[in-house]
Amino acid sequence: MSDAHDPNAVNSLVERPGCSPVEGRVVWDPVHSVWNGGMLAAAIVLAPLTFSWSALGVFMVTTGGTLLLGHSVGFHRRMIHGSFQCPLWLEHILVWIGTAVGMSGPFWMIRAHDLRDWAQRQPDCHPYLANRAPILTDAWWQMHCRLELKRPPAFDLGRFQRDRLYRFLERTWMLQQLPIAGLLWLAGGWSFVVWGVCVRISVSIIGHWFVGRLAHTQGPQSWRVPASGVQAHDVPWAAIPTMGEAWHNNHHAFPGSARLGLYPGQSDWGYRFIQLLERLGLAWDVRTPEAMPGRIARLEAMR
Repeated sequence: MSDAHDPNAVNSLVERPGCSPVEGRVVWDPVHSVWNGGMLAAAIVLAPLTFSWSALGVFMVTTGGTLLLGHSVGFHRRMIHGSFQCPLWLEHILVWIGTAVGMSGPFWMIRAHDLRDWAQRQPDCHPYLANRAPILTDAWWQMHCRLELKRPPAFDLGRFQRDRLYRFLERTWMLQQLPIAGLLWLAGGWSFVVWGVCVRISVSIIGHWFVGRLAHTQGPQSWRVPASGVQAHDVPWAAIPTMGEAWHNNHHAFPGSARLGLYPGQSDWGYRFIQLLERLGLAWDVRTPEAMPGRIARLEAMR
């Protein structure tokens, strides 16, 4: 694995001799394509037929809750970057919620993230990994395809790969929607299922792609990472719906930081939740840029 002493390292990726993020081909990914397309189709067809204000409320609560607890805190800041420590039982809950977002299983999410992270730190990378294709092509690529590199790196997921729960979630990530759908049906019938599962998943997937594209192509910047072929941007309007993940320029500058909103007015609900866990004694070793003077010295400030 990458150097565990570097809090900003790409943790799961192992560079092999000659591996390159440039040469490769984009191929159709039938599993994610059918899933993503099916959720979108169900949302478009069924959401108007089942709309109610209570169903809209279910959508907002379930979407915000899963993105905050699961995607931002569980998957990204805890499992992928290890930016804070917590009890294993709590990590398991957060990762299950991350799986419930509906994008994929935990291992796929780690590999997809770390491949892109590693590639963007290189002088050049495939347009798939930099979101450089025209917008409709990029949407098709990111939500319906995968990149097969000619000379790919390897991955070592460490203890996550050995965890029985995570292996189970990786095999059954789509089926994790069934207990959620069952509870929603009991609470409010099919309208709650459509808005709490199909609309929620579709909006989360499309939003993840769209904000990610903007974060790698346009917007304000506070930092520049020398030698990186892809420089990140902040997407201020998306700070609240992404729970702070939209401060992507800050994140590229300090990948190992649990805090992404670094300046006054930069909303970061993910970090606030981690602070709450810390006050409750459920999180510790919470990393912030202040503890990374060596990292700051390697950056170029743009403000």
